[in-house]
Amino acid sequence: MEMSGKQLIPAAREDVWAALNDADVLRVCIPGCQELKKSSDTEMSAVAVMKVGPIKARFQGAVTLSDLDPPNGYKITGEGQGGVAGFAKGVATVKLEPSENGTLLLYTVDAQIGGKLSQLGGRLIDVTAKQMAGQFFKRFAEEIQARQTAASGADLPTSPAPDSASQKDRVSMAAADRAPLQSGSSAWPSPAASRAGPSIPILALVVFVSVLAALWAVYGGLLPSLLPAGGDRGRMSPDVASAVQLIMAAAIGYLFGARSRQR
Repeated sequence: MEMSGKQLIPAAREDVWAALNDADVLRVCIPGCQELKKSSDTEMSAVAVMKVGPIKARFQGAVTLSDLDPPNGYKITGEGQGGVAGFAKGVATVKLEPSENGTLLLYTVDAQIGGKLSQLGGRLIDVTAKQMAGQFFKRFAEEIQARQTAASGADLPTSPAPDSASQKDRVSMAAADRAPLQSGSSAWPSPAASRAGPSIPILALVVFVSVLAALWAVYGGLLPSLLPAGGDRGRMSPDVASAVQLIMAAAIGYLFGARSRQR
């Protein structure tokens, strides 16, 4: 069986050559390949499961590279055994030519098959071989592009991630700076409120207690001398009344003065 073809690979010729000699790349690209090991620069061993028409078999084989001319091409010689399914062996020549859109890969294959595989029609074998070649080259081009993209991404400088804790601190400080400027906000007391004295309810309590203390002092007997002699204890002398009025006036004056300072 003879087969030839060509495939345009959108990559530099040096990159295509390196991929053709990379066992990891070939393992991913060869249809049905389960294992591919490179024992030296020119020798590989492979295990692959292939299906040709109604026959499906697991092939174990060895591949040898010769006539190496980097990055122009080489020759591949291989042989595989598939048990009762038969065997396959052949020689393939690969050439790489530079192209405007990448690299043009040209190949020719001369293969022989035996066993049950040889009983299948030549047309079926040709169609299967061409399908497998198309799958290989499609995956091969995708793999090269994927590796080039990964390599270019790794070369780009990466900016360090911002410190989340520092960023939160800056946001909190900015919010704190804006909070006092918001109208109607109760998060921070105004400067006038912080400088003001006691609140109005406390001042009212002071006035009320002062008045009660004055009245208790008079009627409770602490200052009996201020009452008229032999007079009615239910009546307050003018002096006592004046003292009480002064106390109340002082307390009320203090109340309104503090209220004015708060405004």
